[in-house]
Amino acid sequence: MVNVLAQTAALIAVGVVWRTVRPWGLDPDVTRRVLTGVVYGVFLPALVLDVLWRAPLGLDAARTAASAAVGVVACLAVAWAWFRFRETPRRERGALLLAAAFGNVTYLGLPVLESAFGGWARSVAIQYDLFACTPLLLTVGILVARAHGTAIDGESPLLGLAKVPALWAALAAVGLNTLSAPIPTVVGDLLARLGGGVVPLMLISIGLALEWGSGWGRRAPAVLPVLVIRFALAPLVVWGAAGALGLEGAVLGAVVLEAAMPSMVLGVVICDRYGLDTALYAAAVTLSTAASIIMLPLWRAMVP
Repeated sequence: MVNVLAQTAALIAVGVVWRTVRPWGLDPDVTRRVLTGVVYGVFLPALVLDVLWRAPLGLDAARTAASAAVGVVACLAVAWAWFRFRETPRRERGALLLAAAFGNVTYLGLPVLESAFGGWARSVAIQYDLFACTPLLLTVGILVARAHGTAIDGESPLLGLAKVPALWAALAAVGLNTLSAPIPTVVGDLLARLGGGVVPLMLISIGLALEWGSGWGRRAPAVLPVLVIRFALAPLVVWGAAGALGLEGAVLGAVVLEAAMPSMVLGVVICDRYGLDTALYAAAVTLSTAASIIMLPLWRAMVP
């Protein structure tokens, strides 16, 4: 796991250096949007189709999704209570709620789980995300952003959910898997080749999104509760929920480790779109990603 975290840090560092140096005059934010757009629309659906078509689907998949949903809701509730108690301004509170509730469970979680548990754990990361986190993000998360932001957007959260290519790929994969449809060699090779680009491109994109600018003295204390929720509350709640639902062994360990991921990068886009405090959210992503280099090995040592 130390090896994969070192590789992960190196790829993120590529993005950080790119943001600083701006090679060939390419704007880092534009570059990030292009990379994430290609991954979102092409590479990630291919990876989802490849993994879920092959993966065994049963009660453990449903238990994984249910455990993830419990974790997200619990983190959101605790964060809401804390930041309301602290009387955090609305735009800041909305950004911090998203950062506390939703982790980087695919783009960082997938390579970490695969390194820690083996190739089979890729399906756990995808099930955790697409069967629970993404639907909650694009429904409850969007409602939270609307309630705390300043931008007006009339699109229905359910319509936004229907526009996620990876979810359609997941539905197709589950159908093909259920029917025991064989994977043609050419299709399998193509999906594997496309899916292989997801992790490196998105880790570079994480680096491109990290901002080490001014204002850290003010933002760091506000982000501290997010770190506590992401690295302590989330994995503990998910561990309890998953154990109560009957998950055990390596699958339980993979689900708990998945819950301990840092804040998701996609939240930057949501903050921009709905007028939340994007700089504060970026600080939460940056600090939690840096802290994950220490916290993820600690959690790996504790889980089954």
